[in-house]
Amino acid sequence: MTIEYDEKGKFFTDVVTKIAVHTTVQTTSQLVRGKVHVRQGERLKDELDRDELFLAMTEAVILGTDGQVLFTAPFLAVRRTQIVWVMPDEEESKE
Repeated sequence: MTIEYDEKGKFFTDVVTKIAVHTTVQTTSQLVRGKVHVRQGERLKDELDRDELFLAMTEAVILGTDGQVLFTAPFLAVRRTQIVWVMPDEEESKE
């Protein structure tokens, strides 16, 4: 990790601070609940608009059509082309 300072004392680092947003993601075949990590000062939409093939999620729970838990994973990469809609879970994000 490198830290650089400018003449005013402001520092710059390679570390990107992110905030976990509890999110529900509907794919073409499953419902996924978990955390999407968004850069500090940005919106969930900004993370979705990034030019990357996959959306990273942590603490992911994949639900079937009947609402039963099919899989859980500490990390899940969701292919962005398979996402139908995304919704932040307001109640869980306030914790």
